[in-house]
Amino acid sequence: MNWERKTAAQIVLLVAGAAMLCFGVWRGEAATVLSKAIKLCLECVGIG
Repeated sequence: MNWERKTAAQIVLLVAGAAMLCFGVWRGEAATVLSKAIKLCLECVGIG
């Protein structure tokens, strides 16, 4: 695979990832992920 195709593939994947990230934030998934992360950390420490 030459470097032009590789670069194009990387750009396409980067744009697709950014679009999925924006879609998740738009749906309100960031708050869900943050709350689950907090609960997991508290369980590991033994507080929750």
